[in-house]
Amino acid sequence: MMSLLLLAAIVLILDQISKFIICRIILPGGSFPVIENVFYLTHVQNKGAAFGLFPNQTLFFIIVTLFTILLILFFHQRISKEGSSPSWALGLILGGALGNLIDRIRLKAVIDFLDFSLKGYHWPSFNIADSAITIGAVILFISLFRKK
Repeated sequence: MMSLLLLAAIVLILDQISKFIICRIILPGGSFPVIENVFYLTHVQNKGAAFGLFPNQTLFFIIVTLFTILLILFFHQRISKEGSSPSWALGLILGGALGNLIDRIRLKAVIDFLDFSLKGYHWPSFNIADSAITIGAVILFISLFRKK
């Protein structure tokens, strides 16, 4: 349980500090090129889910996130004997979920800022919490199905 909570806390702190900095240096809608035509820091206030889907459903997303957090804690108790991979995965997912939950409660939106484009293809902006959730989900998927 300690590794789950420690990793979740690290993700949460990195996520919230990065969003705090972005909100201080870039106005909403503003953008700063890091690598021209490839990578930008862009201040986006996402009122929806991933890719901006289902905008203005803040209460719904708060409830779903709280339920997800409870599931993570329950699931962690059941699989903690499986080794460190599932615990790390759940720690990443938990930290990311908490980071975006704080934004939704405080701001009624999630701050996204990592903005990538390549050869005319633009990926929707995301943040550290989103990255942690995605990486955690991939690790969890691999660790659970590798044993089968």
